Amino acid sequence: MSAVGKSTNIFWQECSVGKLDRQKLLKQKGCVVWITGLSGSGKSTLACTLDRELHSRSKLAYVLDGDNLRHGLNKDLGFSTEDRTENIRRVGEVAKLFADAGLICIASLISPYRKDRDSCRGILPESSFIEVFMNMPLELCEARDPKGLYKLARAGKIKGFTGIDDPYEPPLNCEIEIKQQNGVCPSPNAMAGQVVGYLEDKGFLHE
Repeated sequence: MSAVGKSTNIFWQECSVGKLDRQKLLKQKGCVVWITGLSGSGKSTLACTLDRELHSRSKLAYVLDGDNLRHGLNKDLGFSTEDRTENIRRVGEVAKLFADAGLICIASLISPYRKDRDSCRGILPESSFIEVFMNMPLELCEARDPKGLYKLARAGKIKGFTGIDDPYEPPLNCEIEIKQQNGVCPSPNAMAGQVVGYLEDKGFLHE
């Protein structure tokens, strides 16, 4: 019996089917691919392309998209520092469950604060949190502005927008960094291939 946070008198229930059993069934190893970067840096593009590539290889993955999660699980949260932290905490816990189920969980969120991303890393087994930094310059992201949010932020209609009037803290030791080469952005397939190559090398795509 234990107490966790505000929950008291709770017990951890073990089941006879464990993570290794599920991984053997799926012929892959569960992990979390956490894609972080500014709005417009290509996170969702990479997440969906990676998901499709893994599917084509008969590997089971699932995308946790930051905006999509705010339609349900996190619809009660805003964009204050406290709410952003709680947003990432919840997504981290869900991602942990997907990884425990044996899936390759692809989390795609701005996740601007380093300590919040590190907290998610800390709840997962060693080496199963793979941080992918979309290292694209603000000028490029703002020029793309696929959702029109930078324009609204510059006009003062959105407050606390990451990269404009709220900070983005880049990773210090990410597993994968994706950036321009000679001023040219890699294609979606090239970006996904970089991540798939890492997963293959580290043994996540087989038992």
